[in-house]
Amino acid sequence: MIVDDQSFSTNMLRQMVKVLGAQEIDTFSNAEEAWHFFQSQPADLVILDWQMSPMSGLKLTQLIRKSPESPNKFVPIIMVTAYREREHVFKARDAGVTEYVVKPVSPKALFSRIEAVIEKPRRFVRVGDFFGPDRRRHHKEFTGDDRRGHEVANGEKGAPKDKHQEMGQDEINRAYNPDDDSADATTNAD
Repeated sequence: MIVDDQSFSTNMLRQMVKVLGAQEIDTFSNAEEAWHFFQSQPADLVILDWQMSPMSGLKLTQLIRKSPESPNKFVPIIMVTAYREREHVFKARDAGVTEYVVKPVSPKALFSRIEAVIEKPRRFVRVGDFFGPDRRRHHKEFTGDDRRGHEVANGEKGAPKDKHQEMGQDEINRAYNPDDDSADATTNAD
């Protein structure tokens, strides 16, 4: 399922997914319509934009993950958006987005994230009001200072980075897949 209110983006994403051999690709320009369709015919993968009206892609993600009417709370969700600021990247992750790709999207970047959800699926967790892919996949021990968003640029623990700081695709991939060495080198440039 592809949900994007920009027809150019929808068509481009559709063509990319077709190359991978997808047979049935449902597309929607409205997240509300996509939600109603999803309730009766759940998808195997959801690719969606953030900024849509009247419902955002973030809200659709929250419905899929938390609504009692959701038939598949575990479906992989890939957010494809122009938002690259740190606060948006982590807000999407905290809403239950599985992977995050910044626009303009390249086939390489999208394919690597689709491969990640297929080849290296994350377990789902419920912690407080969060339900979604495990956000803490590090295979190292937790320390008291090891909190999300509290690493400085050189990797030392400390004050959080500027939430308005833009992130590159490789940095986003590492944030979503911290233990996956192949998450690097998937920038939008081909």
